[in-house]
Amino acid sequence: MSTPNARFLNRATPPKIVTLILMAGLSALTMNIFLPSLPSMAAWFDVPYAFMQLSVALYLLLSAFLQILIGPLSDRYGRRPVLLVSFTIFLLATIGTLLAPNAVAFLIFRMLQAVIASGMVLSRAVVRDVTTDPGQAASMIGYVTMGMTLVPMIGPVIGGYLDQYIGWQANFGLLFGMGLLVLGLIYADLGETATPSTTGMFQQFQKYPALLKSTAFWGYCLCAAFASGCFFAYLGGAPYVGNQVFGLSSSQIGKLFALTAVGYAMGNFVAGRFSARVGMNRMVLLGTLATTGGLGVLALLTLAGLSGPVVFFSLTIAMGIGNGMSLPNANAGILSARPDLAGTASGLGGAITIGGGAALAALAGAILPPGATEMPLILLMLASSLASNLAILAVIGRARAA
Repeated sequence: MSTPNARFLNRATPPKIVTLILMAGLSALTMNIFLPSLPSMAAWFDVPYAFMQLSVALYLLLSAFLQILIGPLSDRYGRRPVLLVSFTIFLLATIGTLLAPNAVAFLIFRMLQAVIASGMVLSRAVVRDVTTDPGQAASMIGYVTMGMTLVPMIGPVIGGYLDQYIGWQANFGLLFGMGLLVLGLIYADLGETATPSTTGMFQQFQKYPALLKSTAFWGYCLCAAFASGCFFAYLGGAPYVGNQVFGLSSSQIGKLFALTAVGYAMGNFVAGRFSARVGMNRMVLLGTLATTGGLGVLALLTLAGLSGPVVFFSLTIAMGIGNGMSLPNANAGILSARPDLAGTASGLGGAITIGGGAALAALAGAILPPGATEMPLILLMLASSLASNLAILAVIGRARAA
């Protein structure tokens, strides 16, 4: 006879979809909620904007490194224990950001927050654990990431208002509260969906060559890296453009940031609704073309002197739509390279994607010195998007030749 606590005590159960959404959503929220606060945080710690902008690039860099470890760790010990430990470390790191006495200490704790990447990596791996069909996996990832965007969609809006009326510390206080909530959900709801491997960690890492030799894996990884790279460049440079070029307040920047997330949710819906019918590769290509088209229009309008805050931020909707269509399918392609190594593939693929994003975010800060216009950032984003088209076309060409 079952008891009311039977499901809570049974760890070998898949989680509800809301748990996966919040796991991945908190990872995205941690990355973007404080972006409107960067100028005021630079003033608070009395450091240049470029130094405080490192909180984006360094966070992404460590996130990329950790994802190399998260995948094999979850394949070896299971998804559940890795998630419980990483979310606990995230809470401790968040307390550190609130108590940091200077900018260097803040950056250290901010980098430690990157352990929350386990939520994004393993939410995808859990989907692959319970779904074997690549098209169905792409659709499920699309729905999960569509729901996931509801949280970061309003994140910069809330972050901008919190910064303007309370202070930047309120953003990290909110992250701490949400971290406690999600940790509780993981503990109560997420059962183990993978069969833990009996091999040691060294043997787990020895499986990487099997992935690295796969041309399809590399094609999908590069496509995802360049497609998301234009967005990471945007994250690194848009606060400067909004504040220094267009003279916007933190709350205004936060509201305009939501436009990209709206587009991303729209693209995720398209991916979830039509990926199985259209096909994984074709949906990726349609998404990358949408992003490139939108950024191309933005570049032309800026060259013609017709740019402004409305034009600049509203045309990033196309980037959001394109990424929302392409990334779930590219991620499904990454995971389908070796289904038996879904965690490892998700971690390594995420590391390559986020590592490229960290480089582009840092580059965005470097090409926007005091007095710069928005044009260098637009061209960087456009170049990254064009590269994503070439990557998926190479995958499609190889698939047709096979």
